[in-house]
Amino acid sequence: MAAYGIDHVKAYKKWIADGRVGLLTSITGRDSLNRSTISILQEMCNLTALFGPEHGVRGDLAAGAMVENNVDSATGLPVYSLYGGEGKHLTQEQLDCFDILVYDIQDIGVRYYTFLSTLHNVLMDCAKAGKRFVVLDRPNPLGGAIVEGGILDMDYSSFVGCYPLPVRYGLTSGEAAMMMNAEMNYGCDLKIVPCSEWKRNSLFSDWGKLWPMPSLGLPTFETTLLYPGTCLIEGTNLSEGRGTAAPFRIIGAPFVDAEALTAAFNQTGLAGVIATPVWFQPTASKYQGEQCGGVLLHVTDAAVLRPVTVGVNLLHILRTMYPEDYTILPPYKAGGRPFLALLSGGADLTGDWDMAALLERYEAESMAFIKRKNCYHIYD
Repeated sequence: MAAYGIDHVKAYKKWIADGRVGLLTSITGRDSLNRSTISILQEMCNLTALFGPEHGVRGDLAAGAMVENNVDSATGLPVYSLYGGEGKHLTQEQLDCFDILVYDIQDIGVRYYTFLSTLHNVLMDCAKAGKRFVVLDRPNPLGGAIVEGGILDMDYSSFVGCYPLPVRYGLTSGEAAMMMNAEMNYGCDLKIVPCSEWKRNSLFSDWGKLWPMPSLGLPTFETTLLYPGTCLIEGTNLSEGRGTAAPFRIIGAPFVDAEALTAAFNQTGLAGVIATPVWFQPTASKYQGEQCGGVLLHVTDAAVLRPVTVGVNLLHILRTMYPEDYTILPPYKAGGRPFLALLSGGADLTGDWDMAALLERYEAESMAFIKRKNCYHIYD
């Protein structure tokens, strides 16, 4: 059974014993006995402040909701937001609150997921300020062997894509921090408390753990398996299932014929996934309260599923079946990039594109990245 970095933190107490400690964490920050990392560190060291990513320290905020500084009611500690009005970097005031920053968040190994951008930002901030940064590592739920998608074009960098990685990058948070620290020559005093009994070719379902639900939009591991592909739908006028019981598994819109889309998707014969028709009225987000038709995706074999390929195929089917209705969403602000371009890491999906050629290029870039990342592996 896999164990987390927090399960071993007492063996590395020397890294956090000689100063004031800040903790960057979320609702997923718990050990294998379901004890809060906040409580564990309070007993071990001089914990002086909490820092929260998107969704907040307690995981109670929806995607994109701005998080404000506050006081944690359970501990009385100040909570500083790294996804709020003051920005997404550590301010000087926040840096003055600690000597050592500890990171304990269950990430999902997908480039769009903003925990990675928060990790990168604080790594850079701690390096500049001469602060130690300690990552309590956790296994990657999507495994550490399979890599998918094209490499981010840094001209399209954003908070949903901060570093030249593929969509599914096959690294733990600790390994990703090591890569960024080395490749960018940050020179951060970076320490990794490793997890144990994790193999790179294993998925979350092999760990023997409770699903931690890193955000409200990823309520199950099956959702997370599909997310690297179906998150692309967020950049279009299709509903990605927010406001339903199955976000990122339900895809549709008022103009979609559920039976026809299901048949078209299943005819692709993509490995590890099948669709059934669904009709739904989202309670939030796109098409709130409107009747929609669409598909409900089911993972039949996680080992062979390639979700990025699933997402690209869905986009291709939708633009082909509904050329008068399917659109990509405009940029959030004047002069910006369309959200689909930010998610995909380039302009590929925003114009006229050839699916076979695009997937072939993604495969080549993924294979090249595997060679690049191997030297940062902590685990076999």
